[in-house]
Amino acid sequence: MTAVPTSARRPVEGFGEVSIRPVEPDRDVEVIHDWVTRERSRFWGMRDASRERVHEIYTYLDSLTTHHAYLVHRDGRPVALFQTYEPAADPVGRCYDVRPGDFGIHLLIGPPDGGVEPGFTGVLLDAFLAFVLADPTRLRIVAEPDARNARAVDRLVRAGFVPGPLIDLPDKRARLLFLDRGAVCPAGRRPDGVTG
Repeated sequence: MTAVPTSARRPVEGFGEVSIRPVEPDRDVEVIHDWVTRERSRFWGMRDASRERVHEIYTYLDSLTTHHAYLVHRDGRPVALFQTYEPAADPVGRCYDVRPGDFGIHLLIGPPDGGVEPGFTGVLLDAFLAFVLADPTRLRIVAEPDARNARAVDRLVRAGFVPGPLIDLPDKRARLLFLDRGAVCPAGRRPDGVTG
């Protein structure tokens, strides 16, 4: 079971402050609905979802102890949706041998304001990984993007994730990817890069 969701703030030089807080369905439904129903978010699987359905889904997620959703902000503006889950409590856990310390993530980058910004996704992914790996019991990060989403798979591989097998989930064919804690946190370093 995951710990109670927490919030985090992380200043990133040349980028601004990245903050992560739990989704509040009543407060955040408009922005989440706008993002998940766009064509660019087709692999999220909610293109045709009504506002009410999105609210229902995130209210349900908010009630779980094994799955959590977070809204990510850059200097106070929402920029991404980040979800975490315990693989043993998720359909993905029936598709591979779950290890103690496995921890799953989903990531949706919101639509860009003013065009594409080089390095934007990488900075956010680094912040997410630091947030997740702040808990020392999380030993391996698991991701399972839609297998057709080559951009997501490529981005995760560039971040150090190792591709695993293709798996069939109820709503998609997915590519399993794994990132061992040691690949992100070499001995003596914390996820935020501080030694100690």
